[in-house]
Amino acid sequence: MTKTFFAGVVTGLLGGIVGAFLVIHLDRSGATQSAFAATTRSLDVVSAGRIQLTDAAGKVRAELATSGDGGPALFFYDSAGRNRMVLGLYSPAEGEAPSVVLNDAEQHAAGIFRLFGAHDTPVVVLKNKGRDRSVYGLNPTSTDPFLANYTGDGKKSDVFGSY
Repeated sequence: MTKTFFAGVVTGLLGGIVGAFLVIHLDRSGATQSAFAATTRSLDVVSAGRIQLTDAAGKVRAELATSGDGGPALFFYDSAGRNRMVLGLYSPAEGEAPSVVLNDAEQHAAGIFRLFGAHDTPVVVLKNKGRDRSVYGLNPTSTDPFLANYTGDGKKSDVFGSY
């Protein structure tokens, strides 16, 4: 029985050495290495519907997620949990234009910087209590600059250019 056991151990050891030699020296295509590299790279990917950054007290201070209309965004929250800034893309229906939105303490947009229109022209929108007050940018059809101001009751007055 001990001879049989010893013969099995030696045969297994030799088989392992021969197998390792064949894998290392006969696989000149690099398939083993590239398969290993692909496996290693896939471990670096984190996939989630939402990623949250919390402070020491456990409050969410930032979040990487999709907005209600499907655009990806990075949301920043103040210590009271209010959404104060968003860096993201608008929905596919709005051409997925990039934007930066600054929100006031009531979580209304107070300032928006985004690209707009067919030529992706930049536009800055200044708001008060959710209403446009001043819009400055490049006209999306002509790329000419414009400035439009709005009164408290929403009446528009063009300072220069057209929007």
